Amino acid sequence: MNQAVIHVHPAGPLLALVGNPNCGKTALFNRLTGSRQKVANYAGVTVERKEGRFTTPAGKTIRILDLPGAYSLYPRSPDERVTCDVLFGRAEGEKRPDLVVCVVDATNLRRNLRLALAIKRLGLPCVVALNMNDLAKERGIRIDADALSAELGLPVVSTVAIERDGVDSLVERFDDKAIWRAASPANPAEETRPGEQGDHIAVRQILQRLGLDDIIPHTPSDRIDRIVLHPVIGPVLLALILFLMFKAVFAWATVPMDLIEASTGALGKLASEHLADGWFKSLLVDGIIAGAGGVLVFLPQILILFFFILALEESGYLPRAAFLLDRLMGWVGLSGRSFIPLLSSFACAIPGIMAARTIANPRDRLVTIMIAPLMTCSARLPVYALLVGAFIPEQEIAGLFELQGLVLFALYLAGIAGAMAVAWVLKRFTAAGRQVRPLMMELPSYHLPTARNLAIGLWQRAAIFLKRVGTIIMALSIALWFLASYPAAPEDAELSAIEYSYAGKMGKALATVFEPIGFNWQISVALVPGLAAREVAVSALSTVYALSAEDDDEKAEALKPLISENWSLATALSLLAWFIFAPQCLATLAAVKRETGGWTMPLIMAAYLFGLAYAAAFVTFRVAVAMGLG
Repeated sequence: MNQAVIHVHPAGPLLALVGNPNCGKTALFNRLTGSRQKVANYAGVTVERKEGRFTTPAGKTIRILDLPGAYSLYPRSPDERVTCDVLFGRAEGEKRPDLVVCVVDATNLRRNLRLALAIKRLGLPCVVALNMNDLAKERGIRIDADALSAELGLPVVSTVAIERDGVDSLVERFDDKAIWRAASPANPAEETRPGEQGDHIAVRQILQRLGLDDIIPHTPSDRIDRIVLHPVIGPVLLALILFLMFKAVFAWATVPMDLIEASTGALGKLASEHLADGWFKSLLVDGIIAGAGGVLVFLPQILILFFFILALEESGYLPRAAFLLDRLMGWVGLSGRSFIPLLSSFACAIPGIMAARTIANPRDRLVTIMIAPLMTCSARLPVYALLVGAFIPEQEIAGLFELQGLVLFALYLAGIAGAMAVAWVLKRFTAAGRQVRPLMMELPSYHLPTARNLAIGLWQRAAIFLKRVGTIIMALSIALWFLASYPAAPEDAELSAIEYSYAGKMGKALATVFEPIGFNWQISVALVPGLAAREVAVSALSTVYALSAEDDDEKAEALKPLISENWSLATALSLLAWFIFAPQCLATLAAVKRETGGWTMPLIMAAYLFGLAYAAAFVTFRVAVAMGLG
């Protein structure tokens, strides 16, 4: 006896946005939902789920899903499988859409219309959004929306998602009851496949009847690509862009970081002056303000990094970068398709690991996942900024380059070099790694990034970071404060109070393991909560040093001068080397577990990364000491 599958989902009409990658679907989603959207994962998988709400002119509230990009309803990758599951009504916790808006790129109907025909066969109510119509007109492509509607048997509405009033005509249709009715019935349980070749023939015939089959315009993107994809100029341009991006992380963030640091310092001083001595004052000043404030100060640098990544992604440059790096990636046993997941890992390894789902080759996908944590994620920035700011002087090299920016760039390069070395080793020891896999990737047209989409993306990332500060980092700061405060030191104590606490005892026990690489017991303590999230190590150091200080004046000192006075340069360099490789992020290991279906790969990842981290820190410390820097 067959059991019915019950889906529990929010009430109200559901509209699903579907389209090929790079068709402007997400820009349309942002235009419709604005700030009324949330980002999560689909049940059981780590494919990103974007959901928002929209109210029509008649007052009807609609729930909108931005489904992952797909070329067809015959999935070749996990993210395409999610799109198909939603459209066929198989997605856990989600109902079948009441209306589908199929977004098509007006400059590339030959490819985009195949998906529209496949959705029509499902029998779902469907509207075709003819997007990027402005670019099509600039290229001499004139599309009669009514004629195309007659050919498809579906409503067709012209849209320009990046313009304020570019979706008004589509929005008006949402109040038309007729479009919420299916054109023809179909059985959602049947996944019939008339053949992609049949769709191709149908699309070609439609374009012929519309007089669009022989239009091959030469676009501005083609002219730009002659420079961007040049075998010599292209890689130089890419290196320059990446260098300027990392330089800006320091140069642009100075003023807002100083403002945040001054604000948190003033808040801590205010609390110290107006609260009576006792455990609550210590918790608030030394635990919460010192801990969370020590991480919050790095928000400007993280947002600057995300700004560049979002801008490069929206402009259409990232696929070009993948092509430029395909030969280098091939040398280590990967293809250029791994570049975008790895670049995403510079923001956070978790979305980078998720983005690897677009890689069809299982071996390449697994290797990309295993080296993604070696990309320098934004969580490392607080640690790097702290150590670089404390030990590297602010000076210019040759009147062009900032020394701190060069050091930060070198740290990023070290992570990349480590990842490429690991991939090369896997290539040498696996037969599949030695196979040649040609890269085939669509190059979207160049677009100027829109301020609205950049603002929404930055707001989402800032909200995620602030949530971490207010939950994980706050909780760990409080926990560390407790461990560093109790048991209290005896009245005749000869050592600082923290050395008698649980944290002090734990740190001194761990210091025996980390002493060969130059770590003191304070650093050893900070590494423990730092396992939950790398940036927590900064707040942990702030808490430890605040509690180990002897008077209020010393507690008020900034962390950078404290560590620059108490650590040797060899220790600082060793800690930088440790954080290049160490898997100080349990959430990343959990994501790998979900992606690979077990604990084998996460455990292998943790073992090899900790091994690399210890070896790199050991060599760095010993060489630095030999050079007289210890």
